[in-house]
Amino acid sequence: MATKRKIRNSSTSKRRLKRSRNCTSRQRRPSYNRKTTKQSSKRKSIKRRSLKRGSTSSRKSPAKRSSKSSNFKICSWNVNGLRAWVSNSGHAYIKRDRPDVVCLQEIKCKETKIPKQAEPAGYHCYWYPAVKPGYAGTGLLCKDEPLKVKYGLGSKTHDSEGRVITAEYPWFYVVASYVPNSGIGLARLQYRTKQWDRVFTRYVVRLNRRKPVILCGDLNVAHQAIDLKNPTINYNKTAGYTQVEIDGFSKLLSKGFIDTFRYFNPNKKHAYTFWSYLRRARSANSGWRLDYFVVSRRLISSVCNSVIKSSVRGSDHCPIVLTLNKKSK
Repeated sequence: MATKRKIRNSSTSKRRLKRSRNCTSRQRRPSYNRKTTKQSSKRKSIKRRSLKRGSTSSRKSPAKRSSKSSNFKICSWNVNGLRAWVSNSGHAYIKRDRPDVVCLQEIKCKETKIPKQAEPAGYHCYWYPAVKPGYAGTGLLCKDEPLKVKYGLGSKTHDSEGRVITAEYPWFYVVASYVPNSGIGLARLQYRTKQWDRVFTRYVVRLNRRKPVILCGDLNVAHQAIDLKNPTINYNKTAGYTQVEIDGFSKLLSKGFIDTFRYFNPNKKHAYTFWSYLRRARSANSGWRLDYFVVSRRLISSVCNSVIKSSVRGSDHCPIVLTLNKKSK
């Protein structure tokens, strides 16, 4: 009997052990789920709190963008030859979008040969060609006639290539510029950095003392590594991405100016304004950001947005657009 009891007790204990194991496994699942649920709800709570304070994801969005509605639009575009630009129907964008001011660079055209399509109805047109035919030059189209228009920097050394037009408005200056390219093999790097940059920076700073400045155009520099597709292979080897050119632009910004695109899009990559015609660079988006809207720091609160119109064709550059809320006087 004792043996049988032992067997019964043994089987009973086995059943109890089995039940306890089953019970333990059943008990563990709810315990694990409760913990996971708590962790999940905790994560959600942290996420909600961080979004309220301004998390990384919220900072990536252009939170600094002005809440004001824009009432003034400026377009800047390196057309790489005004007549070619018209042939490629680039002027259709201006007709369609109707900016208040259009700043054109590298027109490569004498005033007597300006195509009619480049002077749309409703605009006051100002042209500043280079002395050398088929080279450089700038243009300015304005809906409202400026108070004054100035051609060049006031320097015989730098004004033969038609690189700067300044339009004065009651609220600000618009400076349209085509900064010299340092050239193949950096042949003009010394001229660009030792002479042009210094004179140009002094000119813009002097204007800024009188009233705010909106500087725009092809400034021929990629300021940061994210401003070109292949920074490593181009650094200090290719015009537009040498340290002295970068430092020159940094110096300009340090004088009280802001790169508006980076103000609104500090970390945005693959945002370019120029693509070589070689190797299908544009379709591969292998480009450079060389075109800028740079404004006086005290004007940034009036700027609504700074946009790259990369889908608009007509040149090896695309147009860029600045919108702002212009104060009435």
